[in-house]
Amino acid sequence: MKKTIKKPSASGEKAVYSPLQPLPNPLPKGVSCLQNPIYNKGAAFTLAEREALSLQGLLPPRVYTPDEQVLRILSNFNKKPNDLERYIHMMGLQDRNETLFYKVVMDHIEEMMPIIYTPTVGRACQEYGSIFSRPRGIYISSRDRGRVKKILRNWQEKNVRMIVVTDGERILGLGDLGAQGMGIPIGKLALYTACAGIHPQVCLPITIDVGTNNETLLRDSLYTGLREPRLRGERYDELIEEFVQAVQEVFPKALIQFEDFGNQNAFRLLEKYQDKVCCFNDDIQGTAAVAAAGLFSVMGMIGSTIQKQRLLFLGAGEAGIGIAELFVEALAVEGVDREVARHQCWFMDSKGLIVRGRDNLTEQKLPFAHEHPACTDLLAAVEALKPTALIGVSGMPSSFTKPVVEAMARINKRPVIFALSNPTSKAECTASDAYTWSDGQAIFASGSPFGPVVHKGQTFVPGQGNNAYIFPGVGLGVAAVEARHVTQSMFLVAARALACQVDKNDLKQGRIYPSLKRIQEVSAHIAVAVAEEAYRLKLAAIPRPKNLPAYIASMMYKPEYPMFA
Repeated sequence: MKKTIKKPSASGEKAVYSPLQPLPNPLPKGVSCLQNPIYNKGAAFTLAEREALSLQGLLPPRVYTPDEQVLRILSNFNKKPNDLERYIHMMGLQDRNETLFYKVVMDHIEEMMPIIYTPTVGRACQEYGSIFSRPRGIYISSRDRGRVKKILRNWQEKNVRMIVVTDGERILGLGDLGAQGMGIPIGKLALYTACAGIHPQVCLPITIDVGTNNETLLRDSLYTGLREPRLRGERYDELIEEFVQAVQEVFPKALIQFEDFGNQNAFRLLEKYQDKVCCFNDDIQGTAAVAAAGLFSVMGMIGSTIQKQRLLFLGAGEAGIGIAELFVEALAVEGVDREVARHQCWFMDSKGLIVRGRDNLTEQKLPFAHEHPACTDLLAAVEALKPTALIGVSGMPSSFTKPVVEAMARINKRPVIFALSNPTSKAECTASDAYTWSDGQAIFASGSPFGPVVHKGQTFVPGQGNNAYIFPGVGLGVAAVEARHVTQSMFLVAARALACQVDKNDLKQGRIYPSLKRIQEVSAHIAVAVAEEAYRLKLAAIPRPKNLPAYIASMMYKPEYPMFA
């Protein structure tokens, strides 16, 4: 498993260093080498390396191959009694031997993704105080105002290109987990590497600890964050502003991904910064793109067009509004008036159908408030509006009941049912429910994974509308060409690029997303589309390579041990 640091350029010129490579650091020796997950190879160090790095006697005498190491990891992984223990096992490996961690994850992505990310990461965040063993990433607290830049400079890697940051207020569908939400940035960045080959050393997870309003955590002696109420208002904004500006100075080429911020902050922070710095919000824009890609794929199954669709959302937060806005963008590109397009999107929130004249609607909901009688019942809304697609982003488990699904199947020959809430315990319905209650007619996708379903002798493979299909490829494309901003149009081209990767065999099985086994190929395809859009918009900071796909492929990390001797 020899690692080649120099790679040929896209146009065939002399080999160059990838701009997504970490900057060189002094090579540690002895125990320090074994304790550094970047350099540690465990028992795979050769005899010559053990001599050169002063490792004699610090390892068992036998030299293992990487494949033998993988077998050991998988053997122990499969012995764990539950998914949380498997998560702890894999995070321990990441802390010891990063290369081996990514080899295991990338070679077994379908098995590993539900463990290192959704749904298990949600449980891990809930238990973070109990399972915490070794810090990873950077914590910035409300007590650090005035010194955020100094804190960022404590990070050992200076060529940071990907930052995922959360304030822990809205972790998946689990709510305010405060500083224990750090599991989300760590998991997202692991997927940047596993799904799109972003080098792990140029990735930085950050949690901004501004307290929590979760009373259970405030009473928990093992809670990892500040045990004080969540910061709001001007002081909160000043801390976020200091953070964003500090990133521009300390890591000027970094892409900032806002993750799991509460609704009241997520929309306005995106609006404030999206045209000023290189950033995006995955809950709003990434979710939108993966859902839009699913809708584009559905058109190939039902022989219709996106212009003819009417969407009913259960949930009107970041994900729902984000999907609707991108849907409107997609229709506008096809020549549909934006106001007409908005009237094809309807929302149910906790107070019922969002209609014109309803009190206390947020700024984000107002464009989707249409003339219609008030309605507080989802089934009644389905009967009245006759949507072609029902999209769940509510975090309300089992809210797509049998009568609701049956009504969708009666109204539509092929009803589209997207139960996108995470983790699995929050899904609006299961894959089995959707297929059984629709008599096999539903086109189903979910946020968390569900296994194949057999109905009347036919096997259905449900699609997982996982943001991992989108954000890693978007990040790779943006970073590879050093785009100055991330635009809404980039997410639209990413959605179309993802839909193009769904083949006839996928559609035949009822699957509207490609197999996760192809995720790196899919991410590279998306990255090229995003980079092309950056060049079209004149946002790329580097000259266009002669062969853009080859150039982007040359950026992608492979989990291979370097040779030290």
